[in-house]
Amino acid sequence: MQKRYLFALFSFITIFILSGCGQDSVKPNSNLAERQETNIEKPISAEQKETENSEENTVTPTDLSELKVHFIDVGQGDSTLLQFSVDNEDYTILIDAGNWTGDEVVNYLRSQNVTQIDIAIGTHPDADHIGQLDKVINTFNVGEVWLSGNTNPSQTFQKLLSAIESKKVDYYEPRMGEEFEVGPLKIDVLYPKTISEHDNEESISLKLTYGEVVFILTGDATKNDELKMLQSGMNMKADILKLGHHGSSTSTHPTFLREVNPSVAIYSAGLNNTYGHPHEEVVNLVKNAGVQLYGTDVHGTILVTSDGKDYKVLTKKDGTITPSSSGKTPKDEVKVEPAPIVGNCIDINSASIEQLQEIQHIGPARAQDVINLRPFRSIDDLARISGIGPARIADIKSQGIACVGG
Repeated sequence: MQKRYLFALFSFITIFILSGCGQDSVKPNSNLAERQETNIEKPISAEQKETENSEENTVTPTDLSELKVHFIDVGQGDSTLLQFSVDNEDYTILIDAGNWTGDEVVNYLRSQNVTQIDIAIGTHPDADHIGQLDKVINTFNVGEVWLSGNTNPSQTFQKLLSAIESKKVDYYEPRMGEEFEVGPLKIDVLYPKTISEHDNEESISLKLTYGEVVFILTGDATKNDELKMLQSGMNMKADILKLGHHGSSTSTHPTFLREVNPSVAIYSAGLNNTYGHPHEEVVNLVKNAGVQLYGTDVHGTILVTSDGKDYKVLTKKDGTITPSSSGKTPKDEVKVEPAPIVGNCIDINSASIEQLQEIQHIGPARAQDVINLRPFRSIDDLARISGIGPARIADIKSQGIACVGG
């Protein structure tokens, strides 16, 4: 059976299409822009929706096959795999692909007998979210890639663009309010509405509905962005919430958590990571709200299965998340492993103090400041370091060995 993708967009997009106008969004390069709307069907009208919903063959929760949502243990990174089928036709969606320093994602996909991916989504261009996405594209048959449209000078992001281009993968930039259907799975885009090169804040955030079971995933979106999602007027209720930014206190606003009202919250983080994820205040907030909390640092890969009416949470490891066991270990016990250097790229968010000093204008004192003030959103964000101004940032960029991960 040929797969059907019904992409229901706002009515004004319909007007643009009828008038011959394309979507005016930021694209990484012109060749990708030419392919942006390939394989995206025209929007359907409200009358068509009503007719289709009244047809006898409408899929109901009791008709649905098992959905598997894998929150993959990729250490200090993020990756979520969705698998389901309809009439013996398999569907696979990948949201983020771990850190650039590893190969866990490709290995895990192979272990799950994945051969093709319908949609691969990079929520934002940080290297701990898109790190292995180029490997995924070069290894599997990927139908479409969705990115926010924000860019990054890192080698990781440039490799991703090269992979998209060389494999001729269709490319799209989803925006707030858009609706898509992939088989029986409904995808609502919660964020961003526009982009302005604020990577974390403009993460692609999605509401995934499978029958009566709802998931929300927000990438590294901040509390302010969560409030903007609420202000959009969209229904934010969900059964399972993927906590933003690895359980960081920069995300999970109390009002947002209350409105989503999940039964289960899941975060992805590395054991004893140097960022202190998940942060104690988030763990306490979630637990005090009576929400079951799972994390990849404690439980390993987390699998949620659903028939569209109910769901089950299965974990690879047993463990209980408590504030005392989450966050940073005592300072004298923290061990920061040197970050591997790919080519001449030094990730300022994970490099050792010695490696940081290879970057122009960064000596021992500034290297320690970099470590203390992590994470950085961009090379320009190094302006937070005392003595690093626009001229020195320009020098650092010109040197070309510094890059940014999550």
